[in-house]
Amino acid sequence: MKSFKPYLALALAASLALPVQAHRGWIVPAATVLSGDDPWVTFDAAISNTIFHPDHAAMRLDGLAALAPDGTAAEVENSHTGKYRSTFDLNLKQPGTYKVFTASGGLGARWEGADGQRQFWPGRGEVANPADFDKKVPKDAKNLEVSYNWRRIETFVTSGAPTDTALKPENKGLELLPVSHPNDLFAEEEAQFRLLIDGEPAAGAKVTIIAGGMRYRDDQESIEVETGADGGFSVTWPAAGMYWLNASYRDDKAKAPATVRSGSYVATFEVLPQ
Repeated sequence: MKSFKPYLALALAASLALPVQAHRGWIVPAATVLSGDDPWVTFDAAISNTIFHPDHAAMRLDGLAALAPDGTAAEVENSHTGKYRSTFDLNLKQPGTYKVFTASGGLGARWEGADGQRQFWPGRGEVANPADFDKKVPKDAKNLEVSYNWRRIETFVTSGAPTDTALKPENKGLELLPVSHPNDLFAEEEAQFRLLIDGEPAAGAKVTIIAGGMRYRDDQESIEVETGADGGFSVTWPAAGMYWLNASYRDDKAKAPATVRSGSYVATFEVLPQ
């Protein structure tokens, strides 16, 4: 499966240091490239300190979705949420590439209350209703910051030959637009991607890539890049294995009442040996 060759060469570098004990979300499939008449894939999903090792909290599956190769919704089955991880299965009924993801976000505000304590809207466990903004957020709040943030976590699996329909962006928040197909990645080969923010190039987005198995290394050995003017970046995979990619973006192009627009994106990729 080497039919998808990179056609954009953008080698970029920047620095983004992640805290050693940062909580990181991920969805990881047991396999990403499958064949046969009735393939199934089992997935783990968690928020952890160590990538792909569930040691903090299970990811809630309320907002989980899957897109089939024809762009329609695919059914996630056998979902279970435990203490440290959630699991679920996906039957790949159609040939081609599936996208499995969770995405959420919206308007939010923080400010300093009269007692000097930080105040937030919406509160923990609440869903922001933009119609409530004027009622919940004081107009004269001290150090007020209003932002619009969108978070996305996803992964990809393919039955048979890879396809592109499920990879199309929704043009909402920070999203990955693959140039190299995400299920056609090989060790020591360069892969090309683009990041979009609300459908436009996310220039200057920070990207960190970390290989699985970091609990067995003294150094997390992260690969750190920054997107170019067209949102593009490249990575040459040092070895086969599972990889976690995290991207973040922030600018001042939010729609009122927000003054800050930000997005975070996470994906899991499997890199195959040559």
